[in-house]
Amino acid sequence: METTFSKELSDALDTARRMTMQKKSRLRALAGGKVFGVERMWKSGFAIDLADAPRLRGLVDVFDGSHHLFQCLIVASREEPGVMCYDFKRATPVATEAALDFVQEPKVDVLRLPRPALT
Repeated sequence: METTFSKELSDALDTARRMTMQKKSRLRALAGGKVFGVERMWKSGFAIDLADAPRLRGLVDVFDGSHHLFQCLIVASREEPGVMCYDFKRATPVATEAALDFVQEPKVDVLRLPRPALT
């Protein structure tokens, strides 16, 4: 069974769906000192509400709440109904620890006795 709605009702349902997704999503994009709510994110990009989204390009930081996830280089790729989609040129995960600048020795059990030599 197929149901068709009027254009006004369809637009209202779409707006309500987008608002619900924005409330659920904790993802945020920080670009040029401004914060934009990310509606959805996938492996190669993300989408922002069309009313809020300028044609962003360049370096963007992506956060999940207060947790910094990625530092990304993006480009605006396409406009879909109600959202502007951006593709990652580069998405670098943010490190939680400093990189080591030395080789770590493997951990050795110091309490073990050495094997006896075979004669």
